Amino acid sequence: MRRLIGVLLAMGFFTLFNTTRAEPLAVGASAPSVSGVTEAGAPFDLGAVYPKGYTLVYFFPRADTPGCTAEGCSLRDAYQDLSDKGVAVIGVSTDDVPAQKAFKEKYHLPFTLLADKDRTVINAFGVPVHEIPAIGAIASRQSFLINKEGRIVWRDLKASTRQQAADVLKALKESGG
Repeated sequence: MRRLIGVLLAMGFFTLFNTTRAEPLAVGASAPSVSGVTEAGAPFDLGAVYPKGYTLVYFFPRADTPGCTAEGCSLRDAYQDLSDKGVAVIGVSTDDVPAQKAFKEKYHLPFTLLADKDRTVINAFGVPVHEIPAIGAIASRQSFLINKEGRIVWRDLKASTRQQAADVLKALKESGG
């Protein structure tokens, strides 16, 4: 009986932090032309952005948490440098529209945030999602840089928080952008 209880407890523990496994898109793959909803509640077509230059689509777990704030502020602080290189920045999480709007306003983020509650964008990019009790679904921290032809030219599957902008600028330099 003790052994059965132990096995059941172990199984319960491993399901507490369930992860939806996905295979993130590879460098060279076509970026998905999917639509999401912005922090303002407006529809947003990623496929319409790609032809304009580079597009950084970065996925973060939760708005207004320490790591996500550091990452967003890194991109905010380097926004002019990124813009000068022709990079449009798009942040994506499973947060709802009001949470994304509050996050953007609080930290003066100059780029679009997508509220991907239904995980359309997250799933299209193959970003793993973690189910955490009492919190819900959160996306893994990953970034994808897309060229104007709609191809992924760089990806960061363990995206940095404070160094995210520097990592993107380095990738641009290495790719000739």
